[in-house]
Amino acid sequence: MPPTSLPARVIANLIDGRFTPARGGATISVYDPATGALIATAPDSTASDIDAAVESATNAFPAWRTLPASARALKLRLLADLVERDIDAFALAESSDTGKPIALARTIDIPRAIANLRFFADAILEDGAEAFENAQSSSIIHHRALGVAACISPWNLPLYLFTWKIAPALATGCTVVGKPSEVTPLTAWMLAERTVEAGFPPGVINILHGRGPLAGAALVSHPRVACITFTGGTATGESIARAAAPTFKRTALELGGKNPAIVFADAATPAQLQATVDGVVRAAFTNQGQVCHCASRILVAREAWDAFVPALVERTLRLRVGDPLEPTTDIGALVSGQHLLKVAAAVDGAVRDGGRLLCGGARSDASTLPERVRSGAFYPPTLIEGLPPAARANQEEIFGPVATLIPFESEADAIGIANGTRFGLSATVWTSDETRAARVASVLDCGTVWINSWMVRDLRVPIGGMHASGLGREGGREALRFFAEPVVVVRAKGK
Repeated sequence: MPPTSLPARVIANLIDGRFTPARGGATISVYDPATGALIATAPDSTASDIDAAVESATNAFPAWRTLPASARALKLRLLADLVERDIDAFALAESSDTGKPIALARTIDIPRAIANLRFFADAILEDGAEAFENAQSSSIIHHRALGVAACISPWNLPLYLFTWKIAPALATGCTVVGKPSEVTPLTAWMLAERTVEAGFPPGVINILHGRGPLAGAALVSHPRVACITFTGGTATGESIARAAAPTFKRTALELGGKNPAIVFADAATPAQLQATVDGVVRAAFTNQGQVCHCASRILVAREAWDAFVPALVERTLRLRVGDPLEPTTDIGALVSGQHLLKVAAAVDGAVRDGGRLLCGGARSDASTLPERVRSGAFYPPTLIEGLPPAARANQEEIFGPVATLIPFESEADAIGIANGTRFGLSATVWTSDETRAARVASVLDCGTVWINSWMVRDLRVPIGGMHASGLGREGGREALRFFAEPVVVVRAKGK
């Protein structure tokens, strides 16, 4: 039996250590995309709520910044322990909120959120002042927390990416006003409850719920917000950059991607084929393809096409679409009915542009789904061939379980196609030739290149994109530096 689905909950904002509804009283209805059931109502916050949260964070900042790093780290570790204590409840909430398989939430999303909190608790203790000397002077670089950090996270990896932002901000000494996506607010609200239980001082963490045009816009343009970290769509990122510019707020934007998986012929030999196919399927369809790093363009060497493509289609067809609460489900629901329509429209457009469907391509037949989820937003894994690299489906982010197949003739051809979009987030290269892997990785225009793997992460390394995929980097020391201002103290020798 799968876990019991969630009853409807009433979510509140956390402002100055207290839970409160939106000041205007408006709410947002939150639905389980797998069933269509109402699972929560959340505050529909406005500028008035943002003002209160920023004021609280501003007032809390001096004491939190001057608290020893060890004390801030202790609070983060305690918060991680509380999430770990309730990991099953968090996983159920994340699955119900997003439609993702509960097995994915239980084994990846929530453990990674816990790891984020612990990683930055440890990292801040290792991040001491830097000292330099020359014949004339000695210099010490201190890193001073910026102030109030606006942390805005997306709906695809709600707790995973929310903690990826708030943990380094808090570790550095910033106070936080966080806004999770209004589409998936449950685990951020649960985290807010645990911050109170962990004893964070009032105002250090404020978590508000609301829509981008109201709450989000008020937050990013607020004059007392010192920095903004945002993950989401490129169009929203552009508007945030414009809003931040007049007050010179430091801004980090992780935005869209149109990531290539480049499959060379030596990765499709009989000995390598199955491992490559399994890796590419994981890269393309994890979380229903709703990960900014998913491989949505699969570039295949012409000489490997006849071996690789049928094997890829066969493996894709074996992915199990079904109830996210069943542990054997591979593909759950898309995040909403509205998003399903967007994905379906993109696939229909690709077919009109001359694309040929190899599998998928239409909304899942409700009669093939378990009764509990027959009203859900399900779309099967879809592979499309026959489109030129410049076609819309090869240029625009679809953000669903959809990947296109493109043949290439040579290494140079593959690199040209891979770099031939306005995005530059990540790529995967599949080859048994280590020299080729290094050579290709060195010329791909993206922030991360995985070799014969995907989403293998070391939290110490920076992650982010180029061009329309974003601005700045998150992770490791890059994240700690983002939330702090370097201040140099210089002493002349002999003075």
